[in-house]
Amino acid sequence: MAKKTKVSELVEAFQLEVVSGEAGLKRPITVADLYRPGLEMAGYFEFHPHERVQLLGKTELTFFSNLSPEERKERMLRLCRPEETPCICVTRGLDVPEELIEASREKDLPVLRSQVATTIFASRLTGFLENKLAPSTTIHGVLVDVYGIGMLITGSSGIGKSETALELVKRGHRLIADDAVEIRQTADHTLNGNAPELIRHLLEIRGVGIINVMTLFGAGAIRNVKKISVVIKLETWQQDKQYDRLGLDEELTRIIDTDLPLVTIPVRPGRNLAVIVEVAAMNFRLKRMGYNAALQFTNKLTESLSEDMDDME
Repeated sequence: MAKKTKVSELVEAFQLEVVSGEAGLKRPITVADLYRPGLEMAGYFEFHPHERVQLLGKTELTFFSNLSPEERKERMLRLCRPEETPCICVTRGLDVPEELIEASREKDLPVLRSQVATTIFASRLTGFLENKLAPSTTIHGVLVDVYGIGMLITGSSGIGKSETALELVKRGHRLIADDAVEIRQTADHTLNGNAPELIRHLLEIRGVGIINVMTLFGAGAIRNVKKISVVIKLETWQQDKQYDRLGLDEELTRIIDTDLPLVTIPVRPGRNLAVIVEVAAMNFRLKRMGYNAALQFTNKLTESLSEDMDDME
């Protein structure tokens, strides 16, 4: 099901003035793209993207003011689509043409006004809509910021995710979310994670209860939102299972429509999971910088074996 937001949320978020069409503030917005109807002001409506929020700035309104009264009325009636267009925003605090006010009242289409310059307002509005309309999901796990890398720790209940996060916080890293991680996918397939409002900054430790990380460790121990770069999967050690010991086989896991590196860490007594997660974060950074220790080791081993074979010959 496609996500949507309402025009009224735009008004509240950006403190916009409602010039006319108050009855249409519940209209849905389903796309994050904006549109400046310059060609439409000249009368070309054939490919008009009417489902987008329409922006009228200084350029469009200056051109519009030079049209004849009949053309002005006709253009605004065609611009105000009664069913599809969510709203029309006039920027820079410019005067709203009477033809637009009349057409919007007739079709209950909200006309909003902002005091902000067109390009700045368009940038802010696009970011707001992309966040609101982005595909999202909620995953059971813990999200921490380790050396600047967003690490999503998953695993079965009681395996030690929250305890690992607590140890990482004590070692100077930051908590984003515990137990439930809300994830949004942006237009460039970046996954951003945050905690639900109810459990933000909270950590549940079995035997101790719920603790407030910000209160105990300070504001530097928490973060509200973080890009997810790696997924750490904790699982109970299985004696008969073969685990990757070199790190050459890179697994991937898919969240929404984005593939992320997956690191599976077997859990058994005596293993310091916090240190392993730290090393996984540093190793990911090195790989991103072009250095792969496992690949370099394999290449050296191959070269050494080749030299030994040559000596035997």
